[in-house]
Amino acid sequence: MNKQLLIVDDDPKIAQLIEIYLTNEGYSIHKANDGLQALERIEELPIDLVILDIMMPGLDGLSVCMRIRETRTTPILMISAKDGDLDKITGLMTGADDYMVKPFNPLELVARVKSLLRRTSYQAQSQAQHSAQEHIIQVQSLQIDKLTHTVLFEDRPVKLTPLEFNILHLLASQPGRVFSSEDIFELVWKEKYFESNNSVTVHMSRLREKLIKQMDGEKLIHTVWGVGYKIEG
Repeated sequence: MNKQLLIVDDDPKIAQLIEIYLTNEGYSIHKANDGLQALERIEELPIDLVILDIMMPGLDGLSVCMRIRETRTTPILMISAKDGDLDKITGLMTGADDYMVKPFNPLELVARVKSLLRRTSYQAQSQAQHSAQEHIIQVQSLQIDKLTHTVLFEDRPVKLTPLEFNILHLLASQPGRVFSSEDIFELVWKEKYFESNNSVTVHMSRLREKLIKQMDGEKLIHTVWGVGYKIEG
């Protein structure tokens, strides 16, 4: 799907020039000739990038930028006839991602637009990958995926019951920590532990047996006698 860009400038000639160059690059272009109209377009449309002039009647570009940043991280390329360092710093501090001074080379503007879109796409992919990785715990050769409730040993699935999985995930989520039977019961079963309850012992025994069998004899869960169970860090 083509990226949708919003050009905000009260000078129709500049807006048209920018539109011609960006349309030639395959982008879908929307335009606004003042700040209020720009905010309306952003609410109505899935805008991927904003090219925003600072000097406009009514609501100026700096104010528009601040309003956008209240709710969105949409990349903003600010353009202005003001070329002082303080003006650039003000624009960037307000929330703009880049700043160009008029008159500008349209080809340079296209290059900067592409750069901003690439950067945004890369950041989105990185965040998605990081989010996916947060669900996965790697312990030795064992991979535990909280999202799919699956366990793999060297790409081979390890079949566990839901309770066994939750016990394993609990221990693996804090390697090195010793969990008592009471800790495990209350965190996994979500009920108050009572002394004669041997549920943890039974499920732990089955879990360890399955892991040792699937992991070719490799011991993952260790008993700390008189205290509880742990997975080494």
